[in-house]
Amino acid sequence: MKFLHLADLHLGKRVNEFPMIEDQKYILLKILGIIDEEKPDGILIAGDVYDKAWPSVEAVALLDSFLSRLAERGIQTFIISGNHDSAERLSFGAGLIDGTGIHIARAYNGNVTPLTLEDNFGKVNIFMLPFIKPVHVRQAFPDEEIASYNDAVRAAVAHMDVRPDERNVLITHQFVTGAVTCASEELSVGGADNVDASLFDAFDYVALGHIHSPQRITRDTVRYAGSPLKYSFSEAKHKKSVTVVEMAEKGKVTVRTVPLIPKYDMAEIKGSFDALMTKSYYDKLNLDDYYHITLTDEEDILDAVTRLRTVYRKIMTLDYDNARTRSSATLDTEKDVQQLRPIDLVSELFETQNGKPMDEAQRDYILKQIENVWEGDE
Repeated sequence: MKFLHLADLHLGKRVNEFPMIEDQKYILLKILGIIDEEKPDGILIAGDVYDKAWPSVEAVALLDSFLSRLAERGIQTFIISGNHDSAERLSFGAGLIDGTGIHIARAYNGNVTPLTLEDNFGKVNIFMLPFIKPVHVRQAFPDEEIASYNDAVRAAVAHMDVRPDERNVLITHQFVTGAVTCASEELSVGGADNVDASLFDAFDYVALGHIHSPQRITRDTVRYAGSPLKYSFSEAKHKKSVTVVEMAEKGKVTVRTVPLIPKYDMAEIKGSFDALMTKSYYDKLNLDDYYHITLTDEEDILDAVTRLRTVYRKIMTLDYDNARTRSSATLDTEKDVQQLRPIDLVSELFETQNGKPMDEAQRDYILKQIENVWEGDE
């Protein structure tokens, strides 16, 4: 039995206000090409299908087109909702389209009934567990003590009919402890949403979604597929891929990846304004890519973004790395601020933020404003 594992499509996403819909159309066509080459028996899509609970018209149309092409190919497709999706909206019409081979998990209600495929080695049971919070599981099992995400997933798995003598696949969308994260994911403060990988020991393969970097967790068969595109510059060095899972007899599973190359990449470059605007420098680059540019000039460049965009058309972010931004000066917290004059406090703040003291004109201006405030108080 062969599966393709995908996740975190985030259809309709905008990155730094740049719409990614055309990039997503391109990468889904590439994925369809891989599907045609690999000829899998099933597609596992592990959540965050959309980027928002209320997806855009363009995002809905793109998913419709992608699923229609999968249905035309007769490929069994299994889809769950992630934390960015609305489980109810994503699964609208699921009963109607189930007969086409497109299976969408409904909102969690405590009942996760597996769908079963069969090959020469017997049955493969596919369990679809959408993104869940403790409150969802408490509603389903009010008599159980469920205080954490770990408790919630443990209870959800415990109520599944997992048959140890058959092959079992779980599709879920959670943050499993030990995963390497980036800035694109929404994680709870302090790791409150962590779940333990040992909860999945009963499954032969666990198709995870939520983390954008493809990676294994504790074993090769507990795996994040990662997102098919880069959705922040924290992902700039990621190697995107789809995961191919092949299951022979019980206990024999092989996992490999097929690279995904985007139409336009994300690139980070750094240097002085003059250096980056030198033709001999930018002629070596793909100027259709999305750029994060870091300028090293000590003084801010007037209208830098507009001028840089004459060359780098798709600048997403611009920042500076210089003496001012590198300044690590901090206010002396041991000082009794009650004993400091307002001008001294403002002076320290200015120097902390700018890496240099106020000049005389700036100091005189602040003093005048302080005097005006005092006069107003009187």
